[in-house]
Amino acid sequence: MATAAASCPHTMTLASLPIHHHRLRLPPSPLLLPQHRTKSMATGFQVCAVHSRRENRKALHERIRKKVEGTSERPRLSVFRSNKHMYAQVIDDSSMHTLAAVSTMQKSVSEEFNISSGATIEVATKMGEIIAKKCLEKGINKVAFDRGGYVYHGRIKALADAAREHGLNF
Repeated sequence: MATAAASCPHTMTLASLPIHHHRLRLPPSPLLLPQHRTKSMATGFQVCAVHSRRENRKALHERIRKKVEGTSERPRLSVFRSNKHMYAQVIDDSSMHTLAAVSTMQKSVSEEFNISSGATIEVATKMGEIIAKKCLEKGINKVAFDRGGYVYHGRIKALADAAREHGLNF
């Protein structure tokens, strides 16, 4: 079951996890939260890696990208947001070409709004309007919306709704 470690006589090791229980006077048992452990048949409980929100979003985005693909008839509207800026691109994945793009770093958006504290819902609405106008100028009226692993809420929803209101279908 558990074996004594060489560094501290009060340290027990369970599935290569050192448990220091000498200060709390707890029995040598795994003190792990259920979401941080998996059951292994051979060794008992093992610690899983705890991922950050960014890693979880990237993994979700990879799963979404397996299903959402931009074609020349229906390009992909991809959205990325950071704490300060926001980016939207219309991409034809078959030819690997960006057909239209808008970001909060462009002068047309940054001069109109004060984005020193970050992009807001009003900025996202304006970006949705701009990206829809750019697409309609190029003859694109149908897109596949790629929310980039973000929840469809707040800035992402505002951008999508504004693009729909100004003529994009998705």
